[in-house]
Amino acid sequence: MAAIMQTTTRNTDWLLRPRWIIPGIPVGTVLQDHALQISDGRIHAVVPATTAAPHDHTLELPGHVLLPGLVNAHTHAAMALFRGLADDLPLQRWLKAHIWPLEQRCVAPDFVQAGTRLAIAEMLRGGTTCFNDMYFFPQDTAAVARAAGIRAVIGAPILEFQTPWAEDAADCLTQAEALLQEYQDSPRLSITLCPHAPYSVADASFRRIHALATTHGLRVHTHLHETATEVADSLRQYGMRPLQRLHRLGLVNERLIAVHATQLEPAEIRQLADSGAGVVHCPESNLKLASGLCPVQALLNAAVPVALGTDSAASNNNLDLLAELHTAALLGKLSPPDCTALAAADALHTATLGGAKVLGLADRIGSLEPGKCADLIAIDLRHPHTQPVYNPISQLVYAATANQVSHVWVDGRLLLREGHLQSLDVDAVLATAADWGQRITTACSAMPSSD
Repeated sequence: MAAIMQTTTRNTDWLLRPRWIIPGIPVGTVLQDHALQISDGRIHAVVPATTAAPHDHTLELPGHVLLPGLVNAHTHAAMALFRGLADDLPLQRWLKAHIWPLEQRCVAPDFVQAGTRLAIAEMLRGGTTCFNDMYFFPQDTAAVARAAGIRAVIGAPILEFQTPWAEDAADCLTQAEALLQEYQDSPRLSITLCPHAPYSVADASFRRIHALATTHGLRVHTHLHETATEVADSLRQYGMRPLQRLHRLGLVNERLIAVHATQLEPAEIRQLADSGAGVVHCPESNLKLASGLCPVQALLNAAVPVALGTDSAASNNNLDLLAELHTAALLGKLSPPDCTALAAADALHTATLGGAKVLGLADRIGSLEPGKCADLIAIDLRHPHTQPVYNPISQLVYAATANQVSHVWVDGRLLLREGHLQSLDVDAVLATAADWGQRITTACSAMPSSD
């Protein structure tokens, strides 16, 4: 059975009548007894429910909160097939002894297609309507995302060494240009350049990346200041910290998407703020790999745009952005200790409009404003663990879970209805994932011991 189905609800005109609407702007706003109208795939109006005109496609959501779709600002989607492998190891050992060798053995277009379908099924069921990806065979990630109806920012990964996708960094850039040509006019897909990290990309390649990004106005999505080891190695090899090196190469600007950023000095936070660069916070992956804590409140205080990401299911081990949101809000109060830091409304902003800003999509998504794309979700709060409701935003951030996401729209198309996916055949997705699990197990058994 095909994993991609025809979307059963093609209508893009709706009148939605939830208990609460969280429009996203101003931050912290909650509307009660309002209705939202979708027309031609865009938000037409948000009005008091008593003034909403009758509509052929009215959906009553009596115990639900309606909010912008969640933006997962850093993923390696296809790595969902590596979920649970080589857990409880430090980053460099995890990468070099396990993940990179497995990728050489297993990763190919069919792997990426299967893994991306699995990831999208998980993300849609958890309320994610847009994801920002970095992985091999990005053309296959793009094709699966387009067929599933989700919004995606597709990154072309760039590394100096041979990968299953490319021979070297020059080959990566050649393929990145082809990817851009293929998808530059796609309504739901955007393209970025993804140098893996400063430790895996040389200066000459960064210069080419800067030139290509400048010519085409592309964002540059990279792991940056993820660990203390990365910073120490950069000081030894280049005599400067990674952010300083990227600044010297012209890459620290409003198009930079800096992922992790757990090792930032105050002067570097000011530099990010002055440049307009954005940061993606991946708290659960950082915790699992013991990488460190991103100084989220300090970044927000400096007016640095901050988004939220899960990283891969191989290092998290899920793509549940509501769970990530919960973790981020709690961690934000620890460094330094301050129970008022990263308040619920500010945390939710990082997962919605904050993510859209970092990805350059704030004019299209991230808030429920007339004229924007109708990317939105409904979450049913009529569950024991989310009752009673005094503040819907606090309830979402501190108590809600992914299984409460009932409906998901992207461009006004209903992709999740009453918790059931409409554009993916879940049984087929899971059967293919199980098959890949057996193949990956066989590949692991053939690998030499890393001990």
